[in-house]
Amino acid sequence: MKLNWFQKKNKTTLPFFWKEYELNIQNTQKLPIKETRFVTFDTETTGFSKKDDRILSIGAISLTDNIINVNDNFEIYLDQKIFKPETVKIHGILKNGDIKKVDEITAIQQFLKYIKNAVLVGHHVGFDVGMINEMLFRYGLPKLKNKVIDTGNLYRKSKHLVYKNEFKNYTLDELCDELNISKSDRHTANGDALITAIAFLKILSRLNRKKDLQFKDLLT
Repeated sequence: MKLNWFQKKNKTTLPFFWKEYELNIQNTQKLPIKETRFVTFDTETTGFSKKDDRILSIGAISLTDNIINVNDNFEIYLDQKIFKPETVKIHGILKNGDIKKVDEITAIQQFLKYIKNAVLVGHHVGFDVGMINEMLFRYGLPKLKNKVIDTGNLYRKSKHLVYKNEFKNYTLDELCDELNISKSDRHTANGDALITAIAFLKILSRLNRKKDLQFKDLLT
């Protein structure tokens, strides 16, 4: 059921957890790359329709100063209001398994509390952000406000590709192959978040060979 927090677009009606999240965003400072908290994240879903499909799980892990903070990670599984058995062979998440699941609004609160004002990083991240935003919309909440980086775009930049391949969309599997990254836990939200974190660091290393990489270079 959609809640009424934002139906009248009156910010005084927004829940406390959203106001706390917005306060974190407002307190964001422009920091050099080595001082910025990045969060790589991934969603596993029932399909590719933002309107008709749902998020099954969210995985995330943070990075600061070229270090993956393995103790600062996030993993959550959501109740399956929509179930598509044909997709289980991809993500492995059963509708009635032993994994503890939460409802969407709990997942939203915990995810926002975890990411705070971090820069979000993902592979073809527009889809994942879109799925999160659609979930927020169902509860009358605004869209995510964090800065976002796509490792697909960064990888193309690091390759210095010839024109005919300039717009190739590399899959995460292709990045693993080309960057020599293990595919263990592939197609789990947490596993893909960790793979993306490793890929992100390797791409940053390529882009920063002259030691002059700036944050703005990651967003263009």
